[in-house]
Amino acid sequence: MSESNRRDFVKGTAAVTATAAAANLFPAYAAGNEVIKVGLIGCGGRGSDAIGNCIQADKSVKFWAAGDVFLDKAKATVAAYQDSSKDRTEVGDRVFGGLDAVDQVLASGVDLVILAAPPGFRPPHLEAAIKAGKHIFCEKPVGVDGPGIKKALGLVEEAKKKNLAIVAGTQRRHEIGYLKTMEKIHAGAIGDIVSARCSWNGSEPWFKARKPGQSDVEYQLMNWYHFVWLCGDHIVEQHVHNLDVINWAMKGHPLKAVGYGGRITRRPGTPAAVGHIYDLFSIEYEYAGGVPMHSYCSHVQGTTQDVSETIYGTKGHSRVSSYQIGKETIHKKDRNELSPYVQEHIDLIQSIKAGKPLNELQAVAESTLTAVLGRMAVYSGKVVTWDDALNSTVDTMPKNLDLKTALAVPAVAVPGKYKV
Repeated sequence: MSESNRRDFVKGTAAVTATAAAANLFPAYAAGNEVIKVGLIGCGGRGSDAIGNCIQADKSVKFWAAGDVFLDKAKATVAAYQDSSKDRTEVGDRVFGGLDAVDQVLASGVDLVILAAPPGFRPPHLEAAIKAGKHIFCEKPVGVDGPGIKKALGLVEEAKKKNLAIVAGTQRRHEIGYLKTMEKIHAGAIGDIVSARCSWNGSEPWFKARKPGQSDVEYQLMNWYHFVWLCGDHIVEQHVHNLDVINWAMKGHPLKAVGYGGRITRRPGTPAAVGHIYDLFSIEYEYAGGVPMHSYCSHVQGTTQDVSETIYGTKGHSRVSSYQIGKETIHKKDRNELSPYVQEHIDLIQSIKAGKPLNELQAVAESTLTAVLGRMAVYSGKVVTWDDALNSTVDTMPKNLDLKTALAVPAVAVPGKYKV
């Protein structure tokens, strides 16, 4: 066989192999009709945006099913896309409400699901989707406590065995500026890493007043950002992005943490009325080799806002969030640059079609536990280790959850009294 013929043969074989792989990973796509049926679970703001990002990412995507604990939210999301993306929305009567909406979406014939319900539900939803053999886009974080993260970590290999793709909503890992900057850091541009810092200091994203007649469970679900069993506190729900960048740079997770924080300026009221999360966290993490990382996050109106990550090395430093190594800017954003919120869906779908499904569950689970570790250290006022957090038996998910039942809210955590 000549060299040119050999190259053609190898290319042809690769194409057949990729097609065969796609036949297993996306049966409808491989069959020739190029339809990827996507189901949305959790129709709040992020979920509703995520299905739009997915539609934009690939022309073969069809919005196929939607589910939310509140049926009206699912219907509203579907109606919005029937107006804006009519040719890509084929939901019909596949709109589901209630705590079992996830099961109905998974049984509706979808190929891929977007998991965007409140984070407390992420571990069981991941488990159900993997059991059902569905590819997954899951919003971060992937849990709110040790037992939840342990479940998520236990699903990593199961998903790989089934050739299922899992891409997380840690979109910085799909952002060209971050990718270029991190490549330089890992290549030694700033030398050995000696310390780091990151922050998400801003103001309260939103708060929803209780509606007349709502049960405790309904109110907490509607106002999920303010209850630990649902969001994990804002260090877990929001600051996880910055912590993920530091783990990415360090190529690993921290070993322990200690810190302080509190609830100072939140709206007045009982935990049942206004929630029980903190205003601010200030934490020192320690990575392998004794490398310290300082983490700050706050929701305090009127203070300086800062969402950033900086890495310090023996040869210099990198303002990762500004795509800088020292004074050099590694990447300048173009106004036509594709949004990383779309790029993550492109990367997900292309990996499936190529027969090489991405699996980001390990990384996002470790970043989530990094945030949980920090919360535990601040709530308790004690040094908490990675193993303490991972092996914690504190399961915040209520048992026998029912939409109409009463559900007490724990008191605000008090350092020195809170039990790890």
